[in-house]
Amino acid sequence: MESEMLPLDPTESFSFRCGPEVPCFNACCRDLVQLLTPLDVIRLKQHLAMSSTAFLERYTVTYPGPETGLPVVSLSPAPGEERACPFVQESGCQVYPARPTSCRTYPVARAISRNRETGATTEHYALIREPHCRGFEAQTTQTAPEFLNAQAAAADFAVSDRLMDIIQLKNRLRPGPLPRGEMTRCHRALYDLDRFREDLERHPMVGDNPIPAGQWAAARSDDLALLSISLAWVRHLLFGNTPT
Repeated sequence: MESEMLPLDPTESFSFRCGPEVPCFNACCRDLVQLLTPLDVIRLKQHLAMSSTAFLERYTVTYPGPETGLPVVSLSPAPGEERACPFVQESGCQVYPARPTSCRTYPVARAISRNRETGATTEHYALIREPHCRGFEAQTTQTAPEFLNAQAAAADFAVSDRLMDIIQLKNRLRPGPLPRGEMTRCHRALYDLDRFREDLERHPMVGDNPIPAGQWAAARSDDLALLSISLAWVRHLLFGNTPT
């Protein structure tokens, strides 16, 4: 039996709960490719008290996306045949407060569609059903929006939606691989924020435009403020002043 992706109406309730009491606890932390968002890297490196550069070198692998050429970052699995997450132990996730977005929102998948005329977005949900998962036997029920709100996923979606806009624009305007230099600069801006901050200290600009003083003052000490700048910086690097 293979995994299923079942469409889920926003008002539809489903049963799910995960924890040490569930027989399959930790099973989903093995034999996986764990992709990381820029916000995931921020949370994990802060939780581990590491620089972004040190975290990326120790725990991740980077490769070009097969369609976009944009950098894709995933966790390097722990040694062994199980390809386990490097942060899972028998007692559970050792970085649970900073767990990646896909762990935070499992088993709910979310996607958005955007009206190009009005800019309005519509959220769509699906339920990921994997053969090993026993969490669906729980009595706890909730809708997809209720579940995601309980996981405090709003910040994750705010970042992933902006990144998805860049990906969609890349596919439309610049399909295919990126030159290696551009991919390296995108990786640094999106994921290696501590080094990107050093770059901006020398030239606090997005394209030809200086970063507003108040915004740059916040970004000097706030990684989320810096990430907002980096997303705009990458967009300008790839597309200049092209409107969305």
